[in-house]
Amino acid sequence: MKVATRKVPNEESFTTAFLVDQSPKEVFDAVNNVRGWWSSSLQGESEKLGDVFTFRYEDIHVSKQELIEVVPEKRVVWRVLDASLNFAEDKDEWKGTKVVFDIAKKGGKTELRFTHEGLVPAFECFDACSEGWGFFIDRSLKKLITTGKGEPA
Repeated sequence: MKVATRKVPNEESFTTAFLVDQSPKEVFDAVNNVRGWWSSSLQGESEKLGDVFTFRYEDIHVSKQELIEVVPEKRVVWRVLDASLNFAEDKDEWKGTKVVFDIAKKGGKTELRFTHEGLVPAFECFDACSEGWGFFIDRSLKKLITTGKGEPA
């Protein structure tokens, strides 16, 4: 798993990126197919501006996201409206953070850069959440993009 961080004002947020042979449109479509890579039991819609959806993993993690920016073939941003991470003392650490997918051509390939803005090392959930995102982005989403089948929860 490749994990890197990038600087944002006064903090570091979790970031990971990979290159694929597929087009920016194919990457964009896969990102918006959240049921195909994050959770097949997602509640709500997750494809267009203003859509709101809820992710639930057993009684461990529940979060509600809203699509606040959608630029076809370039960018998707979710704002976490609410969250309950039952394995952390501060259960709403994700609340108010942003999940960003940046898509760009790099030579003959397409780069997907994922950043969870506000998911910082000071958070109790940083290690577990970074590991989870590493799986869902670097493995499940990448497989959805490259093979047409992800590994959603």
